[in-house]
Amino acid sequence: MELHYEKDSKERIPYEHYLELYQKGDPKEISQRTGIPYDPEKQMFTLHLMGVTYFVKHPEYEVTHVQEDRIGYYPLETAVNARILVLRYLVEGHAALSTGKFITYREAPWGSVYLKQFTGRCIMRLAYGFGNKQELFKNAMEKIGATALSHGDISYEFEFLDGYRLQMILWEGDDEFPPSSQILFSDNFPIAFQAEDMAVVGDISISMIKALA
Repeated sequence: MELHYEKDSKERIPYEHYLELYQKGDPKEISQRTGIPYDPEKQMFTLHLMGVTYFVKHPEYEVTHVQEDRIGYYPLETAVNARILVLRYLVEGHAALSTGKFITYREAPWGSVYLKQFTGRCIMRLAYGFGNKQELFKNAMEKIGATALSHGDISYEFEFLDGYRLQMILWEGDDEFPPSSQILFSDNFPIAFQAEDMAVVGDISISMIKALA
């Protein structure tokens, strides 16, 4: 697959860097480290991202999906930020079990340093995108197989990537207060992802919700 980005794009260098490491990597070692299944005959990993099953070739990093009529949007095939995130996980990540607890972005290592950027990039974007459009939010969440929660005015929990889960909570705005939101991460996220990566996770998730809504 050929990605479309400008020659001076800030995404080009990291994408090419991690792609090279991925292509040089041992797929069996990657599978053992991340827990992502690998089929040596087909030379592909099988992973799941927001309700979609993807097949990822090694060493080519060609990505295809299992057709899902209810989805229709596949960021791991088209979005550079999603492709870089998964490359980084395959190259550097480690499988980690969650205790079942969830944390705020601030509670992640270095999260307080990047909190302002995360708030604008993800929290505010989610709040103003769906705080007063909760039916659209519900429809998108149901498409990815999310589980409804009782937090806020509307909230859902879903698996972002195999074993790594998010909770998104919305409060509707009124004449006095604007809409608001919160994004919580399963407590194994900081083991596998840096704070910058977790912001990308939020960005990818909201982009997919917008596409499905």
